[in-house]
Formats: sequence, structure tokens, C-alpha cells
Amino acid sequence: MDTLRPQDLKLAVLGGGQLGKMLLEAASDWNIECHVLDPDPECSCAHLAHHFVCGSFSDFDTVYAFGKNADRITIEIEHVNTDALRQLKKEGKRIFPDPDILDIIKDKGKQKLFYEDNEIPTASFMLLDNADELRELISEQKLNFPFVQKSCTAGYDGKGVKIVRGPQDAKDLLEGEHLVEDLVDVEKELAVIVARNADGDTMSYPPVEMEFHPEANLVEFLLAPAHVSDTVAAEATRIAIKTIEAFQMEGILAVEMFLTKKGEILVNEVAPRPHNSGHHTIEANYTSQYQQLLRCIFGIPLGSTATRTVAVMVNILGAEGYTGDAQYAGLQACLQQEGVYVHLYGKKKTKPFRKMGHATIVHQDAKKARALAAVIKDTIKVIS
Repeated sequence: MDTLRPQDLKLAVLGGGQLGKMLLEAASDWNIECHVLDPDPECSCAHLAHHFVCGSFSDFDTVYAFGKNADRITIEIEHVNTDALRQLKKEGKRIFPDPDILDIIKDKGKQKLFYEDNEIPTASFMLLDNADELRELISEQKLNFPFVQKSCTAGYDGKGVKIVRGPQDAKDLLEGEHLVEDLVDVEKELAVIVARNADGDTMSYPPVEMEFHPEANLVEFLLAPAHVSDTVAAEATRIAIKTIEAFQMEGILAVEMFLTKKGEILVNEVAPRPHNSGHHTIEANYTSQYQQLLRCIFGIPLGSTATRTVAVMVNILGAEGYTGDAQYAGLQACLQQEGVYVHLYGKKKTKPFRKMGHATIVHQDAKKARALAAVIKDTIKVIS
């Protein structure tokens, strides 16, 4: 749009966690009025939104009533009531992402079938209705170890994923609908965030590399840009653009990928919203992932995704052995370091491995940024 009127700049957000908080912070630069729906009255967005509604984003009536007063609606969590969003779409509301796309993405089984149908490279898989079917395949020796079991729905931040390395791991399988896929021989785990607007224009961020906590299965360090060849970076970018175009999606899509030891790039899964793999863009890129989403939503030309500086992002997790009111030990020492940007999510309660914040370290030297990130990780502790 060539002219932005104040009455046009209103946005309804389903979900009030840390992603919503950072989206609201970006929206404040343009005086966008944000309304947030979340079941937690003390969520990250509760005291930042222009209007906060405490209620379930999985309930049809609640989501429908919440969306009636907004022309544009987006999400910060996939597991919302898409039937209500479809009804709102019929009534002329603009939904980002489209609820039909959301229904595919929030089910890992449907995601994998979508990749297969659209010739998007991914690990080989099979879909099963329950754990008994999997136990039968194991007992009949029709599966090769090791493999990965993933719940089709409700998994996040490493939950709903189980690596089955041998018969001893088959005693405690995930129940319900799930998929089984080969355990990929991974060289690196990569992610590319790509944006697409109503005109079909796309912009992608440089690929990043993720290092995971071995126990919590959460991103521990994120290296931006990824330490890969130009050829690998170009192929990862091509696949990410192909994926968002296959969905015909407006908004931003985080595409998580495996780079195998054979040099293949396989899509693991996607997120149709701001993502942990893009937090660094606030400081390290000309346009943050949050501002880019707002550009898609309000018809503003896509911003430059070019890198301004090397960055390393470290998640600040709740320390093991602590549950209760959050306290941040070592925070002042971290804030004294040059090039360290700490983002706290405003969560009052901590528990082991809960995402409580993140820190982005910017430096022109990648090795020095990585070394400082390790210091930050070891210095700041979320205790109670």
C-alpha cells in the first residue's frame, strides 16, 4: 500500500509467547495496534499488547470472537483453531498463514506427504496410526535400527520425538498417530527463513547453522551465517524458496534442513511463523524476521535480508534443578560485554530447559563471536 492510515494498522495475534512479544516490539516501531489472545494471563505479551484477551486459541468460539474485530490475523503458534480461522476468512479477514496451509504444517505426517507430492527432498518415512503398529513392525523385523519416531501433532521444542536405536528403546514408544523416518547421518543442521508476499515476491535470509543441546534437543547455539560452502548455501536457499512457493504461502516460513554427510540437503520440518532460527536477525540483518512478517501482512515491500554482521545466538534456558520464580544470575556480567544483546521473555516461572530468553552476540570475527557465545552460555543462569 502506498499510503498507510492509522486505522489500517491493526493486527490480531493468536498466541502470546516470546515470538509474539518480539513481533509486538517490531510492530511498535510503526505504531501498529496489536491484539493478543492467549490462555496464560501472565504470558510474555499480556502486558505489552494494546488489548489482551485471556482465552483458548484452540476453541472455535473464542478464536472467532477474537478475530471478528480485526482485518488481519496471524499466529505465533501452530496449534490454533483453524476452523474458526476459515470462517473468518470467508467473512473477508486476511489470515497469515492461510488456515489450510496451517492444517498441513501442524501435522508432521501431512507435512511429509506434502514434501513427497511436491518433490521436496526429505528423509524416507512411513505413517502409522498407533504404537502397536510400530511394535508389530519391530517384532517382525521389518524396520532397520536406528530410526526416528515423531508424533504427528502437538510436538514442539524436541517434545514428541524419540530416537529408537535398538529393541531396548522400543519399550517406551510415543503413542497415537506418528511417523517413522530414517535416522539421517547428519553433518550439519541448517535453517533458512524465507518470506513471500501477495505478489509472489520472495526474499530469503542467509542459511544458519544450529547446534543442539544433547539432552533437551533444543537449539543451544545458532551460527549466522552457516559455516558451509557457497554451493550448499545456494541449494539450501533454493529448496526453501521452492517450499514456500509450493505452499503458495504469504508470510514467513522457517525451513529446517539436514545437510547429510553425503552432501544431500533434506527438509526436516517447517514453521509458518517467526522462529528460533531467526532471532539473530533483529541485530544481525537489515530487516528482522519480525519486521519482514509485518511487511507481508500490511502489503509493504519486502525488506533487505542481507547480513550486517556475523552473529551467534544462544538460547537462555532454565537451569537444571531449579523450578519456581525466575532469577537471572550473571546477567550484569553478560551485559557488560561489547556486542552482546540479551532478550528476556518475561516468563515469571522457570523450570529445567524452559526457554527464558536468548542472547545474540555480534562480531566481525566468527570465531570470536562463537567463543564469546560460549562464555555467555556459561555465565548467565536462570535459577529460582
